[in-house]
Amino acid sequence: MVTTSGGLVGGDRLDVGLQVGPGAAALITTQAAEKIYRSTGADVRVTTSVSVEPEGWLEWLPQEAILFEGARLRRSTRIDMAPTARLMAGELLVFGRIARGECFTHGLARDAWEVRRDGRLIWADALHLDGDIRSTLDHGACFGGATAYGTILYAAPDASACLDAARGLIGGAIADTPGVLAAATCLDGMLVIRWLGVRAHDVRRAYAGFWAGFRSHVAGLPARLPRLWDV
Repeated sequence: MVTTSGGLVGGDRLDVGLQVGPGAAALITTQAAEKIYRSTGADVRVTTSVSVEPEGWLEWLPQEAILFEGARLRRSTRIDMAPTARLMAGELLVFGRIARGECFTHGLARDAWEVRRDGRLIWADALHLDGDIRSTLDHGACFGGATAYGTILYAAPDASACLDAARGLIGGAIADTPGVLAAATCLDGMLVIRWLGVRAHDVRRAYAGFWAGFRSHVAGLPARLPRLWDV
């Protein structure tokens, strides 16, 4: 997906709709990281609606969203799947412009997900950060000093059978990236993989390495990502 903007500012609204028809397959990514600029008060709202029909396969692989200091982001993703559909979807958040020493200490970050299979809600989740965000990011029971956070979902009839493979690939992905933590669990026939790291670049690298390996394992696809992820 291509955007003509340099980033999103307070008051912007972006609505994305993705639909995969019966038996179709698609990988959709973005051209670059999404920048969420400082806001004077209004929220940025990003809504993504995904539909995957019977026997469809979708990889939804946007690049990371970078939250500038003072940014206000409300992002929601709703996924509707047929019982035989398969989906691999993820999101990455970076808390500040790390390369210039900036940390995301105030503003708003709300990132909510809903996944429905055959009309039934099987997973709902929301990250919500506001107020004293720096303390939350630094707290050992919360983010432990992480500057980047990610989620990958794999929803498919064979999801539970892929848990051990996912954990093995996670181990390989984080072996050479000190400071990156990741774990996988299976909930109601869906894998949920979480990522945290003190260096955003390392989180992105481990996340991408896992994605490449896992897509090969579950779909027989090449173990690589689009070239845009190497730019």
